[in-house]
Amino acid sequence: MDVTLIGVPIQIGAGRLGCEMGPSALGIAGLHAALADLGHGVRDIGNVAPRPFTDMPHPNPAVHHLAEMAAWIEVLSEVAFRESLSSMPIFLGGDHALSAGTVAGMARRAAEEHRPLFVLWLDAHTDFHTLETTVSGNLHGTPVAYFTGRSGFEGYYPPLSHPLDPARMAMIGIRSVDPAERQALKGSGITVHDMRMIDEYGMGVLLRGFLERVKSENGILHVSLDVDFLDPSIAPAVGTTVPGGATFREAHLAMEMLHDSGLVRSLDLVELNPFLDERGRTALLMADLTASLMGRQVMDRPTQDYVGSRS
Repeated sequence: MDVTLIGVPIQIGAGRLGCEMGPSALGIAGLHAALADLGHGVRDIGNVAPRPFTDMPHPNPAVHHLAEMAAWIEVLSEVAFRESLSSMPIFLGGDHALSAGTVAGMARRAAEEHRPLFVLWLDAHTDFHTLETTVSGNLHGTPVAYFTGRSGFEGYYPPLSHPLDPARMAMIGIRSVDPAERQALKGSGITVHDMRMIDEYGMGVLLRGFLERVKSENGILHVSLDVDFLDPSIAPAVGTTVPGGATFREAHLAMEMLHDSGLVRSLDLVELNPFLDERGRTALLMADLTASLMGRQVMDRPTQDYVGSRS
């Protein structure tokens, strides 16, 4: 298929600097070449940037970079809608706040095609805070609340033309939820599979059930992959590490199943902080996982050697 790589050097939503280098790191890790080798037509449009903005105060004094976040949502929503017309957009983050814009744009695209949008959220966190409930003020904790239409964003984030139906969202890998988020999730309709569910039932069972729902409703699927979905022992380059994440094989199984489903129309790769990486290992893993989602099979996977090739 045709793929469009879109750099999103946003780090204002996170508490630690460094995510703005994520798009460059994914490029150095060979993402473009990996996708081209699989036969996809790859177009890299470089980094996008928000429009000029002015300060936007909020009653919650913890909230920061609110006006800039609104500008990012605006441009990303438009880019997602535009690029998804004739290609699969892959958004190279950047922190997870970017998904407020990408999902909003894909929801508009799905409505244009008269099909429902589903979202698969692979993350350690639910990111279900509103501007009122966030204690840290870090806006990468708010995208899900925003694009599912929770109140509290009016007058700050751009109006949503098509909020996502929470019943069409599944979160997998969750293991860190704040009290306010936990309370709000109870009646939300969102399917939440924490790591215990993966331990008990397995990645394949949980993901297969969700994919069957997407297919049965003729939906299109947006996947949002956060580095901290993975266990920090294999993916250290993230500012919000939570022990006990997905293993290498669990993550690749998820990607392989997503490819087999043929349902994925867009992808976020977020929270990669190269400043915290070890010789690029997390960037390489994220590129490798993307290749699995795009069709690389186990028999096609090259051996990675930091010293030299064995062939």
